[in-house]
Amino acid sequence: MSQSLPTVNQDPENLLRSVRVFALDMDGTVYLGERWIDGAREFLRRIAETGRRFVFLTNNSSKGPENYLDKLAGMGFPITGDQIVTSGQATIWYLQQHFPGKRIFLLGNELLQREFLDAGILLDSRNPEVAVAAFDTSLTYDKLCRFCDLVRSGAPFLATHPDYNCPTETGFIPDTGSFLELIHASAFRYPDRVIGKPNRDISDYLMARLAQSGLPGLRRDEIAMVGDRLYTDIAAGVNAGFRSILVLSGEATLEDAAKSEVRPDLIFSSVAQIPLS
Repeated sequence: MSQSLPTVNQDPENLLRSVRVFALDMDGTVYLGERWIDGAREFLRRIAETGRRFVFLTNNSSKGPENYLDKLAGMGFPITGDQIVTSGQATIWYLQQHFPGKRIFLLGNELLQREFLDAGILLDSRNPEVAVAAFDTSLTYDKLCRFCDLVRSGAPFLATHPDYNCPTETGFIPDTGSFLELIHASAFRYPDRVIGKPNRDISDYLMARLAQSGLPGLRRDEIAMVGDRLYTDIAAGVNAGFRSILVLSGEATLEDAAKSEVRPDLIFSSVAQIPLS
C-alpha cells in the first residue's frame, strides 16, 4: 500500500476537534458480550461532558432498539431510544421512501416483524411485492423456499445488512450475509440494495435522525464512525464521508489494517485512548 497507516493512539492533525457526533459500533467497540471494554463507559461520559453526542449504529436486525436499551441499562449505562440506530430501522426508512404501500415478504424474526408493522409497513407472505432479507433467527425451511421463489420471480430484493457471521459469547453464528449466499445459490440473485454498514443508506438515515433531533446542517466530517471491523464500520465511515476511527479492541488487528484497502483516518487501541477536550 502506498498510503501509510495512522500512528496508533495519536491525532496529530487534530481531526477529533471538529467531531460533534460519534457513531459507535457496539460489540468489540464498547463491550465484549456482557463485559464493558476498559474505559468505554468513561469515554461515553466524556463525550457528553464535552458537549458532543454519541449514537450506537448496529447492523444487527434480529434485535430492536428496546433490546439494546435493556442491555445497556442492565450493564449500568442507561441510554435513550434516540441513541440507537439499527439496520432494521434504516430499512424501514428506505422502504417508506422507495416502496410506499408495497406488500413486503420479510425474512425476519418476530421482533423485527413487529417493528415493521408498528412503522406501517405491510407484511404479506402470500402475495408480496418486495423481498426483504434480515437476520432471521426464527428461519424455517418453508419460509426460505417461499422467499427464494419470490426472489427468483424477479421481485425487488433488499437486505438489511451484509454481515456473514454474528459474534456470540461462544463463537459465531450465521448472519444475513450467509443467508444471502444461500439465496443466491438457489435463486441466482444477490440483493438489489443492502442497507446497513458499509453502505451509505444507513448513514443517510443517521443524518436524517440527527437532523430531527436538533442537529440540522451537520456536516458529514463532523461525524466520526468508530468501530472494530474494517469491512463494515470503517468502510461505512469512508463511504459516508465521515471521519473513520478504527479501534483494536475487537476483530481487526493492526496487521489487518495494513493489508486492507480501506484506510481509517485514526487508529486507537480502544475507545479509552480517544482524546476528547
